[in-house]
Amino acid sequence: MKLPAAVVFDFDGLVLDTEWSGYQSTNAVFEAHGEELSVELWTSFIGTTDHPHWSEILARQIGRPVDLERWRPWRVADGMARALRLELLPGVGELVDALRAAGVPLAIASSSPGDWVHGHLEHRELSGHFEVVCSGDEVERTKPDPALYELACARLGVDPAESVALEDSVLGVRSARAAGMFVVAVPGHMTAHMDFGEADAVVTSCAELGPVELSPEALGRG
Repeated sequence: MKLPAAVVFDFDGLVLDTEWSGYQSTNAVFEAHGEELSVELWTSFIGTTDHPHWSEILARQIGRPVDLERWRPWRVADGMARALRLELLPGVGELVDALRAAGVPLAIASSSPGDWVHGHLEHRELSGHFEVVCSGDEVERTKPDPALYELACARLGVDPAESVALEDSVLGVRSARAAGMFVVAVPGHMTAHMDFGEADAVVTSCAELGPVELSPEALGRG
C-alpha cells in the first residue's frame, strides 16, 4: 500500500470547532446592538478571509458605524476565551498520532493568521506534530485560491498530486483541488449542509480516517 506523500490539515472547523465559537462571539456583539448575525451568511464565509468585516455587516443593520475601539477588543477576547475551552474535534488527535507513526509528513494550511493557529497548537501541545504551518498572512490570496496548499506542499518538499488535504468547507476543498491534491471533506455542523461533491471522499469525522483510508488506492486514484 502506498501512503500519501503528506497530509495537510485545515485548522478552523477541522482541528477545532472555532467556526462555531467565532460565530457565537460575533453574534454576541450583534445581540448587544439588538441585532442578530445570520448563521447562513456567516457560514458562507467559512474557509476564506475574502468577505466583509463583521462590523460592516452590523453597521448596515443598525444604520450607523460600530464603535470598533470598544467592540473589536471585546470580541477578540471573548472569541479567544471560547476557543481555548474547545477540545480537539473527534479523531483528530488519534489521526495525527497514526500518521506520524506511519512516517507521513504533516502540515497545516489555514486562512487564519499565524498567531491564531500557532497559539492554539501550542496551547494543546501540538506544535511539534506538524512539520509545516502555513497561514493566511503568508500569501496574497487565501482559500479558495490554491496558494496555501501549494505553499504547504512546497515547504514539505512533496508532490501535491501524491498528497491529501483534509477540509471542512467547500471553499477549502476547491483550494486543495486547485493545488492538485486529493481532498477528504470532514464537514462540521455548520457546513454539513454543503455540497462536497468535488471532494474525493466525505466522512463525518477524522475518527473514520487513518493512513490506509488516506492512501491513493482508497481515494480511488491509485
